[in-house]
Amino acid sequence: MPIRKFIRLESAGGLVLMAAAVAALVLDNSPLAWLYDRLLSMPLAITLGEFGLKKPLLLWINDGLMAIFFLLVGLEIKREVLLGELSSRAKAALPLAAALGGLIAPAAVFVLLNYGQPENLKGWAIPAATDIAFALGILSLLGPRVPLSLKVLLTAIAIVDDLAAIVIIALFYTANLSWISIALAAACGIGLFVLNRKGVTGYIPYALVGIVMWVCVLKSGVHATLAGVALAMAIPLRTEGPVAASPLMRLEHALHPWVAFMIMPIFAFANAGVPLRGLQWQDLFQPLTLGIALGLFVGKQLGVFLAAWLAVMLRIADRPANAGWAQVYGVALLSGVGFTMSLFIGTLAFDGVDNVAAVRIGVISGSLLAGMSGYLVLLWTTKQSSTDSP
Repeated sequence: MPIRKFIRLESAGGLVLMAAAVAALVLDNSPLAWLYDRLLSMPLAITLGEFGLKKPLLLWINDGLMAIFFLLVGLEIKREVLLGELSSRAKAALPLAAALGGLIAPAAVFVLLNYGQPENLKGWAIPAATDIAFALGILSLLGPRVPLSLKVLLTAIAIVDDLAAIVIIALFYTANLSWISIALAAACGIGLFVLNRKGVTGYIPYALVGIVMWVCVLKSGVHATLAGVALAMAIPLRTEGPVAASPLMRLEHALHPWVAFMIMPIFAFANAGVPLRGLQWQDLFQPLTLGIALGLFVGKQLGVFLAAWLAVMLRIADRPANAGWAQVYGVALLSGVGFTMSLFIGTLAFDGVDNVAAVRIGVISGSLLAGMSGYLVLLWTTKQSSTDSP
């Protein structure tokens, strides 16, 4: 998928994502709040003989629909590593350095603010994420004045962030493990590898094995969404003929609109609702909420910008073409829009009602601060650039 088309689709999806989040906040603070809560807690079951899965609608969204989201993320990562902005050292150096700084600094800010609350420390990864759709949606409001190189940089940083989130979820957010289920999931993984090596290009065999793997991973204690990533790694990128016609590119092209305009907005609608009734100023300054908000707003901008600046000063990477450091700083601010992935990691880290509300308030407030600040910085710098140009 060409990078320009990818960015346009993500930008439009980000605007829909914003609308879904606002709708959730409005509904959860209206007289219809009971309907919102009852809808998300409604039990749904899929049964096959004596075997069955029964979960509330919210968990079907977070475990099921988000597995499709992670399938798309896996496809994007594989494409970028093999063919795209992460396919060579020269291309990958700047986003890798920036993403690494954007992982370490927010986590450090969170830990610093929650050091005296050991029960909160499991949320250290929440502010380390970047929501590519939301961030690009904000960037799209500035139109063509923003250089393409900055859009590509923000996209690459977010994709590296997604890869880091996958590793973090696998290593740190697992429940009690069922080794039988893990063994069955591994057998499915071997089956997918065999399909790939045999040159199978039809989607049905991959889908059937992928569904079985998802169920096994769901029962294993490892989060089920990782099955989507494993399936993505098995989808062939290169076959006879042009790369654009390969199974991976065709599947990514087919999934992208569904994920951007349905799955992510549904996730946002289901997870962004937080009752504001009775909310007091001191609630915004409790360590968990403040650690997430400042991790996203302060930690992200410092980590991304300083790491990018250092990589360029050490001649490890080149500064984005046609962009000044002030504009790179604007991108660093936008990388603090964590939203979808931050909310998702928050659902894995905490399950208590009070903690869930604190996480959502922290993610929403930190993302809003980062998004508005990034927009204003880029608006000012792009106006300055156009004024200074002959």
